[in-house]
Amino acid sequence: MVAATSPRILGLFASLPMRHNPYVRTALLSAPRRAMTRMNDQGVDYPVQKPNVEWMAQLSQDEFEILRRKGTERPGTGEYNQFFPQEGYFACVGCKQPLYSAQAKFESGCGWPAFDKIIQGAVVTKTDSSLGMVRVEILCSGCGGHLGHVFEGEGYTPTMERHCVNSLAVKYVKGEIPDGKGEEPVLPTRSK
Repeated sequence: MVAATSPRILGLFASLPMRHNPYVRTALLSAPRRAMTRMNDQGVDYPVQKPNVEWMAQLSQDEFEILRRKGTERPGTGEYNQFFPQEGYFACVGCKQPLYSAQAKFESGCGWPAFDKIIQGAVVTKTDSSLGMVRVEILCSGCGGHLGHVFEGEGYTPTMERHCVNSLAVKYVKGEIPDGKGEEPVLPTRSK
């Protein structure tokens, strides 16, 4: 028997209208929560914890694929790829945590929104060895949602960082960054 929290079973229910099917929703929500939590590299729980069925009900199918299954949108297709506001910030589409100021966004030509620094403490990093290469994955520190990857030393910006972020992982918010937090690079500086 396969547990109700397995990706295979959850995938079967992904296309069901969860908001309108209380029987399926109740059955899946009663599954053990500990099997569905995500932890950061230090083994600490993310502040926002939800079972996948709740994420599926909250997010679009494409947003769920990116944030919770570490997918990637096709280059050049994202809503924010060519969007350069003068003010405001970009927040996690999953937990609404502010991630990047509008001023940190720049044109990199890579086909995804690019940022050179984060709002303090907004992301955690993790080594990603998939696809036969080693990259640095960036995750929302609020919910553990996959945002994209950060690349170093390409010369685009003074911070020497390019955060390659999926548009579907973020939402633009017009207004001031809450809590007056500053910005910082995410990677440790390396001596030359």
